Amino acid sequence: MLKSRLCLFCALAALPSFCVETRFWQQSDLADFEKGNFSHISVRSDGRLSLAPVIKELLDSSTPYLWAVAQDSKGNLYVGGGGPGGGEAKLFQVDPQGKSKVIASLEGLEIQAIAIDSQDRVYAATTPDGKVYRIANGKSEVFYDPKTKYIWALAFSQGNLYVATGDKGDIYRVTPDGKGSLFFSTEETHARSLAIDKAGNLIVGTDPGGLILRVTPAGEGFVLYQTPKREVTAVGVAPDGSIYAAAVGNKASSGSSSSTTAETVPPPLSATPTSSGGVQISVAAPKPPLSSTPAPRAAITGGSEVYRIMPDGYPRKVWSHAADVAYTIAFDHDGRAVLGTGNRGNVYRIDSDLTYTLLANLAPTQVTAFASGRNGEIFAVTGNIGKLIQIGPALEKKGTFESEAYDAGAFTYWGRLTYTGEAGGGRVGFQVRSGNVSHAQKNWSPWSTVSLSGDAGHAGAPPARFFQYKLTLDAAPDGKSPHVIAIEAACMAKNVAPVVREIEVTPVNYKFPAPSTIIASSNPQSLSLPSMGQKKTASSSIDAGGSTPSLSYAKGHMGVRWRAQDDNGDALIYRVEIRGASETAWKLLRDKVRERYLSWDSTAFPDGKYIVRVTASDAPANPPDQAMESTLDSDGFYIDNTPPQITGLAATAAGAKANVQWHAKDALSVIIKAEYSVNGGDWLVAEPVTHLSDSPELDYKLTVDRGGAGESTIAVRVTDEYDNQSVEKVVVR
Repeated sequence: MLKSRLCLFCALAALPSFCVETRFWQQSDLADFEKGNFSHISVRSDGRLSLAPVIKELLDSSTPYLWAVAQDSKGNLYVGGGGPGGGEAKLFQVDPQGKSKVIASLEGLEIQAIAIDSQDRVYAATTPDGKVYRIANGKSEVFYDPKTKYIWALAFSQGNLYVATGDKGDIYRVTPDGKGSLFFSTEETHARSLAIDKAGNLIVGTDPGGLILRVTPAGEGFVLYQTPKREVTAVGVAPDGSIYAAAVGNKASSGSSSSTTAETVPPPLSATPTSSGGVQISVAAPKPPLSSTPAPRAAITGGSEVYRIMPDGYPRKVWSHAADVAYTIAFDHDGRAVLGTGNRGNVYRIDSDLTYTLLANLAPTQVTAFASGRNGEIFAVTGNIGKLIQIGPALEKKGTFESEAYDAGAFTYWGRLTYTGEAGGGRVGFQVRSGNVSHAQKNWSPWSTVSLSGDAGHAGAPPARFFQYKLTLDAAPDGKSPHVIAIEAACMAKNVAPVVREIEVTPVNYKFPAPSTIIASSNPQSLSLPSMGQKKTASSSIDAGGSTPSLSYAKGHMGVRWRAQDDNGDALIYRVEIRGASETAWKLLRDKVRERYLSWDSTAFPDGKYIVRVTASDAPANPPDQAMESTLDSDGFYIDNTPPQITGLAATAAGAKANVQWHAKDALSVIIKAEYSVNGGDWLVAEPVTHLSDSPELDYKLTVDRGGAGESTIAVRVTDEYDNQSVEKVVVR
């Protein structure tokens, strides 16, 4: 219902103002809800709010980063990580009862990848100068040394361990007895991420070319997709055979060398859990290569993208984010891809090729690796600080969402609150509050519960400029979540009087197009909609001024234009009146003017000084008893339709020339120009004795060429500043 309502929304301008009529503040998409605060609430990309999965912390390792996680057949979890400055890389075990311990301390700074074989033996890869260790029965030993700097991922398939490395982008195959050999060369700098599909093929992501490869058990490679990004940080195979891949970073320009990426621009961190033949495996989280003196890391630019490659090989982008960096991919109990990201700790679920859900926000800033649990849960490890966290599969019993504090821009009445959604056997509840300071801290009204009848109820917040609501979702007895997809609050600003800011008299003898006296209908015959996916924004306070139409010449006409403002954004009408400067009664020029300008025929008024009054009214948008108005008087101006006088015109012959003189006088305005014509010839400009045309009275004396010694007719013409003219003539013999 709410999403189909045609209205002007109240929450879309920094300092919005509204007509004094019922309006609606609506929140209905991810961009709206991201401005608020979530507690145990998830939000889908199309604005659907629901209860989030239960988040449970299983381990605080007290290490800066955890990069890898895996689960064995008995339910034991293994996590590893580290950080700069440590002398040993520690491998932690967390048993099904939640007890944790360090089961191995390995040479190196970090554990980057973990895998578990069919006998529940744990394999861990370290950095720098990566080695693969096997940990069994409380003992650890070097299982395989690929003689390369970086080991990015480990995965088991058909009893063999596959090791994805950096520096040369090689993948090694290691048999159960620890004997390894080069299995496949990606011809990239890094084989960055690794997964195994149901057929035993390796799915490999690379850097810096951003390739997604499929490598058969026989070692035959095929590029499934070359992403537009630099680095494929995670790959995963969904239950339906689709391949998901996350990629980050802009590719290097053609003038730079990508071969130095590992040393000067280390890849970001990520991980991808996969499974093959019932064996639990874990893929390393991508991270900066560490050495005794690690190079500074450059910022990742270009954001993240996730691609889905369908079983027939067709690729398409299903998620992107300009800020969040996708580090890891896993799959929930329904086979949907789940993304772990940084640097805000967000966890996303890909619901379809068009929608996704922000499932949770974890306090650590980086979600570096996932492992899919046996019971539908997802285990996550994090960086800043290194923790092990269980996500789901159950949903929270209760969750809240607190909206942003909405600024109505003025004293506002708050009415009915309505939501669109389904309780589904659970409960949807609201509380509201209001205040007159921008931050909802102190000195706001207390939270008050909205008594809902169905999907709506009166908000009950005191009239104030700012407003906020809190949504509460309670799960149904069967654990299912209610959902809400749109929320709106009715509001109405207190009416304030419009203000006429300025009046300007336009040039004389010009007129505007005739104004209309028809008030716009409240049900217009046409309606313009915003672009699809965009809301119609509410304007700020209407400052009615700006451009006016072109004027056309019309002798004797006067005009005024004005600028008016209404802080409610109400439609305005105007009344324009006039009076003489020495008069007391106002005479109506025009009423119910919708335009911000007016012209009239001034020849119906005696010459003299006048004042115009403009009265602005918000009557079109308010009940008669609530309409308000204000007035402004113009500066004085003159109406002058009387031509100047020409006196003392005389001319005397002087051979072929004539000496001409006259006096010009105007009652109200300045003489701006004088001209003469001899025997009907062209009009020529005559200069006054003072040289300046700056006075209502001027004298003229000049000698003109009259074209011979015979009779001549000399005409003179003077013009005042209101374009009134007088013409006189004299005959010279």
